[in-house]
Amino acid sequence: MSRNGVLVVGSISADVTAFADRLPQPGETVLGNDVTLVLGGKGANQAVAAARFGAPTWMVGCVGDDAFADLTAGDLRRYGVNTDLLRSVPGPTGVAHIRVDANGQNDIVNTPLANGHLDADQVDGALAALASQASVLLLQLEVRAGITAHAAEAGRRAGLAVVLDPAPAVAVPETVWQHVDIVTPNESEAGLITGIEVTGVDTARKAAQWFLDRGVRQVVITLGGAGAVSVTAAESHEYAPFAVTAVDTTAAGDAFTGTLGAALALGLGSADAIRHAMAAGALAVTKRGASPSLPDRDAVLALAGRPATA
Repeated sequence: MSRNGVLVVGSISADVTAFADRLPQPGETVLGNDVTLVLGGKGANQAVAAARFGAPTWMVGCVGDDAFADLTAGDLRRYGVNTDLLRSVPGPTGVAHIRVDANGQNDIVNTPLANGHLDADQVDGALAALASQASVLLLQLEVRAGITAHAAEAGRRAGLAVVLDPAPAVAVPETVWQHVDIVTPNESEAGLITGIEVTGVDTARKAAQWFLDRGVRQVVITLGGAGAVSVTAAESHEYAPFAVTAVDTTAAGDAFTGTLGAALALGLGSADAIRHAMAAGALAVTKRGASPSLPDRDAVLALAGRPATA
């Protein structure tokens, strides 16, 4: 059996997104112009991105016993994600409240709820079940940091390539980094974690060294409209961005990491996988919402085949 699958361990939420011309100041109310309710959560978004790129994808996480559980699990299946490893727990499903302004910038309040029930036994059971089918493990930090650290260690021990998007940038056990093959922060997350302000390529390389010094094997820092930088102990590469018009930046990082994991699982080399991931991230910002903005394989291949911005 081919090990071309992606296993995603992480968060699942119902995303309630309000759109307005501008975001309110503290204590202020502004009138919005639209609202959406869709599948979200960084784990679920990564899983959808991976599945839409064509890799067999399994989601490991928890939903509640409310109406949002049906919405989230149903949408995962609709996008082609295998949900056999989901677990239903008493109480509400995770919820994210997102606000988006006319320039596509957002802020988010994420309430984990059911996501807090994800535990080591569930992770270990999933890894055992998929040992012969998955080659890439995708992680984020919207579940308990200790569970993410456990998953990284167990996934590496099981022979999977461990890819961590360290978002949101919360404190994690120091031991997690030695089990991570690829880490994919954006510039703000890289800065918060390393203490090095990332303002461009040179500072991104300095921040990348912080991760390398702690055992990470490859660091890919996304720089928004400035592209991305990939750094290993042996070499460093810059990747030019794709020119798009941003409508909503929600889930752009999830599109990047999910597509990166899928591309690697399907056998693409590092450089090609990063280029396809960048195309997916660029396409994601051109549509509103989290999961609805995640592009399919054909769209990613089409954009990746074009020249990036010089």
